[in-house]
Amino acid sequence: MRVMCTGRVDPAYVIRAFENGADGVYVGGCWPGECHYVTEGNYHALGMIKLTKRILKLIGINPERLRLEWLGASEGIRFAEVMNDVAAKVREIGPLGKSEGLDEGLLKSRLETVKNLLPWIKLVERERLRVAVGSVEEYEKFYDSEEMDKLFRELIADKIDTSLIMALLKDGPCSNAEISQKLGIETGEVARLVGISVRQGLVKLDEKQKVLLLPGVKEQARA
Repeated sequence: MRVMCTGRVDPAYVIRAFENGADGVYVGGCWPGECHYVTEGNYHALGMIKLTKRILKLIGINPERLRLEWLGASEGIRFAEVMNDVAAKVREIGPLGKSEGLDEGLLKSRLETVKNLLPWIKLVERERLRVAVGSVEEYEKFYDSEEMDKLFRELIADKIDTSLIMALLKDGPCSNAEISQKLGIETGEVARLVGISVRQGLVKLDEKQKVLLLPGVKEQARA
């Protein structure tokens, strides 16, 4: 158990916990407006948890495996109730990866992809996604808004999906359809991201076989 201000909660802790085999992650913080460190860290934690849940959903992990609850130091009974509820929910969801239909290798690859992008994700959160401290309602409104959907897609989701495609191509050439099937990304989205990657020189197209491969990989007939 790690005890600190929830304002220091980092998505890296969540990703590391799942990499180490945890089936669920719980974060408990002071009630909004009652931050013990006078930093309003609990509001920051709320934003980070909401963002991390979006990322988990994007890579195929049930976002309900991550939970944030407000608790006061004197609320022992409520703490016990919350922990029992968290444990019951995790048991209901089932083992990480298996319940989502992700084999061990694919789960590891997706978590590693997100981990590698965390410096960028935290920069984006600080510069573009941080809500001025006001109320929980303001955070809820922003993170459930169309504006947030657009920013998340443009600034984070596209980078994660492109990185997943690049990781897949390390194992060998793939067509757009194969990428879509293996990663669960819509074919149209794959085509859009691949088009950008080709123009940037990140991947190349084998015109003859109609497959994509990484630059420097020798084009060869596939089995």
